[in-house]
Amino acid sequence: MKYLKIIACLWLLAGAVLASAGLFLQPHPADVAVVLGNTVDRDGRPSPRLAARLDRAYQCYEQRQCRILFVSGGIEASGADEAMAMRAYLVRLGVPSDSIVVDRAGNDTWSTARNASEFMRNHGWTSAVVVTQYFHLPRTILALRRFGVRSVSGAYPPFWEVRDLYSIAREVPALVWYSIRPI
Repeated sequence: MKYLKIIACLWLLAGAVLASAGLFLQPHPADVAVVLGNTVDRDGRPSPRLAARLDRAYQCYEQRQCRILFVSGGIEASGADEAMAMRAYLVRLGVPSDSIVVDRAGNDTWSTARNASEFMRNHGWTSAVVVTQYFHLPRTILALRRFGVRSVSGAYPPFWEVRDLYSIAREVPALVWYSIRPI
């Protein structure tokens, strides 16, 4: 029982450190903003969490902190296409379609990092700003760096939900796995 308490305390501490690290990150000008997907309603509308990410990505684009928006997501069980919904949302905000790259194979963070880094290498770009929730930034940045993107910063939307507590706890083992996962 004593060891379980120690493990739980260490897990909570690690989660707090990860969340804090994400909260203190500042976006730097970059070639590409990598925007991670999230839930899309059946009618193609981004969930509030995803809409907040897209609004933050738009802000980066509008402030010329990036040249290209790389939107990445998968196809949900309902058939909703996250990446295409993200593109449509950004176009409605006024982002030219030729400034948006759609990655429909970004089923998870690892896939998004792999696909974004390959896209960047193919275009000779070396810097990225990740747009996702604050607690997800450290793992996403780690993944991009593991795939060879050396200059990575992060931006997050001012959006919080109760489920963030679960998500923060999930990031602890996920970050460990991403640290040792074979490429």
